[in-house]
Amino acid sequence: MPDPFTKNLLCYGDNLAFLTDPDLFPNASVDLIYLDPPFNSQQTYNVLFKESTGAPEAAQIKAFEDTWTWDLAANVALTRIHQDKEVPPPLVDLMKTFMNFLKPSPMMAYLVQMAIRLVHMHRVLKPTGSLYLHCDPTASHYLKIILDAVFGPKCFQNEIIWKRSSAHSDTRQGMRRCGRIHDVILLYAKSPEYKWNPQYTAYTDDYTDSEYRHVCSNGRGYKETDATAAKPGGDTEYEWHVKRRAKKGARWEADFDEEYKEPKHGFEYKSVTPYQGRYWAYSKTNMIRFAKEGRLVHRNTGMPRLVQFLEDMPGVSVQDMWSDIPPAIGKQDMGYPTQKPLELLARVVSLSSNPGDVILDPFCGCGTTIDAVETLNREHPDQSPRRWIGIDVTHIAIALIKNRLTTRFIPLPEYQVIGEPESVAAAQVLAHDDAYQFQYWALGLIAARPIGGVKKKGADRGIDGVRFFQDEQKGGAWVSKKMLVQVKGGHVKSGDIRDFVGTLGREAAEMGVFVTLEDSTQPMRTEAAAAGTYPSPYDGQAYPKVQILTIRELLADPHRPNPRCLQIPGGAGGANVTLPEAPKHRAKRVKQAELDLEGGPGA
Repeated sequence: MPDPFTKNLLCYGDNLAFLTDPDLFPNASVDLIYLDPPFNSQQTYNVLFKESTGAPEAAQIKAFEDTWTWDLAANVALTRIHQDKEVPPPLVDLMKTFMNFLKPSPMMAYLVQMAIRLVHMHRVLKPTGSLYLHCDPTASHYLKIILDAVFGPKCFQNEIIWKRSSAHSDTRQGMRRCGRIHDVILLYAKSPEYKWNPQYTAYTDDYTDSEYRHVCSNGRGYKETDATAAKPGGDTEYEWHVKRRAKKGARWEADFDEEYKEPKHGFEYKSVTPYQGRYWAYSKTNMIRFAKEGRLVHRNTGMPRLVQFLEDMPGVSVQDMWSDIPPAIGKQDMGYPTQKPLELLARVVSLSSNPGDVILDPFCGCGTTIDAVETLNREHPDQSPRRWIGIDVTHIAIALIKNRLTTRFIPLPEYQVIGEPESVAAAQVLAHDDAYQFQYWALGLIAARPIGGVKKKGADRGIDGVRFFQDEQKGGAWVSKKMLVQVKGGHVKSGDIRDFVGTLGREAAEMGVFVTLEDSTQPMRTEAAAAGTYPSPYDGQAYPKVQILTIRELLADPHRPNPRCLQIPGGAGGANVTLPEAPKHRAKRVKQAELDLEGGPGA
């Protein structure tokens, strides 16, 4: 079957609409799914945009509401569970039981919406695929039972505990309970043939001091391990011949030299076998190789022990308690609610996918899963690149991901956007259906961030967004300046431009951009020209104080979100310091000899 995903995809919209589309997501087409859905926390989460100065004060924009009610959408989801042919009968029975217990409650609304989505995630997984569901104790117990019904109880592999913080004093909030410092990640496999690439963490100092306490003559630390095993396998039943000099204090050594058919004078000989009920853990060929490499020592009984050098060991295989990955802080922190650290997703992707695989995140938020996949691709350029698919229901998330890819990866990875308007007619539909999502989408076309909360139209003084730029230094530091943005999805006139010019003056903004769905008129352009120019100290050029950009010309510009039709000053400090950025990740230069190597699994 040909691979349906020949390129990376970034999808705007309800993930259920995408997951139930067999043309876009055929059966068994995805190798790995990681999802970090809402937790039913009954909270509203905001994106926090730090001010351009880096001050702790921040503008907040609502990213999503993690609140659920039993409404028409919940009823539709429950009906679908009873009618969709992909839903397994155990899940239908389970939903009936849940409804009898939970009633039409917020928790029940959350569970039916999650259940139907998990059914189709199971459908699109390949037989070798795995699913990681990231949640917290609010609903993890219910979600595990749903996953048992969808995948089958035998497909459960792990309940992974991620320690996301070192301490959390819930008592300060008036709570009478222990601090909650962990999340739950439920790991299910589609079949016993699921992919698994062991990952390792470093040994602790206490472990190395106690286990690798032996030191050989060249200073290498090592430990001795048993050369026998509880179960037989292959060439594991043989006698192991040893010899030693016939003098006090001599140690046994392997006797595998075929040249000596007769015992040598001054030596004593012995044959040893595994302890009763055990077998050799290695074939005789491998044991001989170990001996020649100096990796065998023998006890006074003649029993061989395998030497393992510390620097040759990969570390401790990853367990189901992950306490070594801190939350996204510092340069990683993009101000997005519920953002997870890059190292967490890199571990997930490395554990359960191979080069060339397709990884899906149906609740992709600010795009950490996408970042992790791209980072692994850049770190292993000799391997077939993994492909990613991200889905989110807000244009804020899509804009953040686009900016994250643009600012972090050089060269920019190729990807296709699905669900966003690609024509003026489609933009008109979005503006009619959801004015706020249209506003966020339009701001994303020029990499501007929103200003103010949702549904506060009377308080924003005609400002919908801002894009910062730096074109001047003072005291050795670059100064951030403001380009304010207003977005109009309805009828526009010259008076709107005049009002916008007044707003720029009141806000002490250097420049402004007026984005309109309708085409601009000559009177509008005359008003914009009358606002004058902004002379940039960086290049000495005069930039329009007010620019009018239409959705039509922005869609026609292939350089979004930094379209060439947008005139913006920029110095060495960066033309755009508006959205949070992670450190850049450049493509690694690879020698031709490295390109000829075979790519292996994992990372």
